Amino acid sequence: MNISIINGPNLNLVGKREPAIYGSQSLDNYLQQLADLYPQVNFQCFQSNIEGEIVDQLQQVGFSCDGIILNAGGYTHTSVAIADAVAAITAPVVEVHISNVHGREPFRHHSLLSPVCKGVIAGFGLDSYRLAVEALLKATPKQP
Repeated sequence: MNISIINGPNLNLVGKREPAIYGSQSLDNYLQQLADLYPQVNFQCFQSNIEGEIVDQLQQVGFSCDGIILNAGGYTHTSVAIADAVAAITAPVVEVHISNVHGREPFRHHSLLSPVCKGVIAGFGLDSYRLAVEALLKATPKQP
């Protein structure tokens, strides 16, 4: 199974940025642990602070991988372009947030991505990514 993990702005700072919200473990370190936990999954990880690069990545992998885990960061609440890219591709997309966005500032309560994603996982820290992997594994038909 091939899963692409796409992370948006400021997620390269997880482990350094606001540890009370995002924790003290780096995202790179956690993603390596995730790969070790699921040796049957081929993970491809991508991070960008640039909206267009996220759109390009979605278009590049969205017709060939088995699933996408997308944490668009702040673009979740603002990017019609990323929502349109998710709607255009065939791979199922799970929207992920490290923090509970509904317990934060009101502008974070609305996602432009949720309506075009298979599901949303939020508020479980970095474990939100593992939960998304589990959701994709269960949603993907087994190959004979």
